[in-house]
Amino acid sequence: MAHYTEINETEGSLLEQKLVAIRRHLHQYPELSNEEIKTTASIRTWLEEADIRILDYPLRTGLIAEIRGAGEGPVVALRADIDALPVEEETGLPFASKVPGNMHACGHDFHTAAIIGAAYLLKRRQAEWNGTVRLLFQPAEEKAKGAQELIRIGALDGVSAVLGMHNKPELPVGTIGIKEGPLMAAADGFVVEVDGIGSHAAVPEAGLDPIVTAAHIVTALQAVVSRSVGPLQSAVISVTKLHSGTAWNVIPDKAILEGTVRTFDESVRTTVLERFKQVVDGVAAAYGTTASLRWIQGPPPVINDAGLAEVGAETARSLGYEAVVPVPSPAGEDFAFYQREVPGLFVFVGTESSREWHHAAFDVDERALPVAANFFAALAEQVLAKLSRERGE
Repeated sequence: MAHYTEINETEGSLLEQKLVAIRRHLHQYPELSNEEIKTTASIRTWLEEADIRILDYPLRTGLIAEIRGAGEGPVVALRADIDALPVEEETGLPFASKVPGNMHACGHDFHTAAIIGAAYLLKRRQAEWNGTVRLLFQPAEEKAKGAQELIRIGALDGVSAVLGMHNKPELPVGTIGIKEGPLMAAADGFVVEVDGIGSHAAVPEAGLDPIVTAAHIVTALQAVVSRSVGPLQSAVISVTKLHSGTAWNVIPDKAILEGTVRTFDESVRTTVLERFKQVVDGVAAAYGTTASLRWIQGPPPVINDAGLAEVGAETARSLGYEAVVPVPSPAGEDFAFYQREVPGLFVFVGTESSREWHHAAFDVDERALPVAANFFAALAEQVLAKLSRERGE
C-alpha cells in the first residue's frame, strides 16, 4: 500500500472538530428529498472554503465537485447522500432538528460530513496522487431518484469507479464492513387492488367479498418465497397495508394491499414478480373477484466489485481499522444505480448506535467521522493507483 502523509494530532483534532460542526449543522436543518436547497448551499460554502472546484451541472439540489491530483489519470467518484426523512426527532440532543417533522434519521448528515472530510484530506495532499476525484453530493436517495438524475445529467461521464458508504449502527467505531458481491437488496413495492361486489354483511352470498380474497392473497404470497426461491437464495415479501371497508355491517366493493419485496439477485427478483402476479390473479379468480397488480420498481441490489472490495479491505487495514465481512442488509440503496454504469464499492462504516436507521431516536457516534474521512480519502487514492497500474499509466 502507498504511504500517506500523516496528519499530526493537532491537525487531526481540528479536522474532527470541523466535521462534527458540519454534521451537527446539517442535523439541525434537515431537508427532505429534492428540497435540499439550504443543505446544498452549505456544502458549497464548506467546499469553496477549501478551494475545491464546484462543477457546473444542471442540479436544483445537490452538487458535484472535483479535485485533481498532480498528474493525469483516471477519475474516481465519491458519493454522499444529503436528504433527510419525514420523522419527528426524539433524540433529545442539544443539536436536534429545528425543523418540525424532519430528521436525519438515516445518518445522511454523517455521510455528507465524512465525504467533505475526505475531500479536505485529498485537497491537502493532492500533490501526492494522480488522477481526479469527483465528489457527488446526491439528493433524493430516500426516494430512490437522486442517483438516476445524476446519471442522466452526466455525473458519471469519464468515471471509472464509484465509492460510497452507509453508517452501520451494529458495527463498532473503527470498523469498516466490506464485502464483494451482494450487500444490499433490490427494494420494490407493490399495490394490489381487489375488486368484488359489495353487499350487506348479513347476506354475503349476494356479493363477492374482496376482504376474503385479500386475506387469502396475503397467505398465499408467503409460499412464493418458501416454494419458488431456492434455499440458498433470499427474498422477503411483506404486506404492510391492507385497507377495505368503512362500516361494520357492509361488505365493501374493494380491498387494497400494499407492501414491499426485497431480493439480492436479479433472477430471483424476476421470479418473485412472475409468481407474485400468478398468485394474485389465481386467488382472485378462485373467489370470483378480479385483481390488478401495480409493481413499483425501486433500486436494484447493491453488488460490489470484487477487485474494489479487495482494495477497500487492504486500505482499511493499512490505516489501522478493522475490516470485516458484514451481513448483507435487506434495505435498499440507490447507489446500486451507479453500479449498473461503472464498477462500484459500497461499504458499511461502524457508528455504534443503539437505534436502527429511520428510528426517531437514531444517532451516530461522531468519533466515526474522522475514520470515514480518512478511509475514503485513502481509498480514492488507492483505487486511482490501481486503475493507473491496470492501464499501464
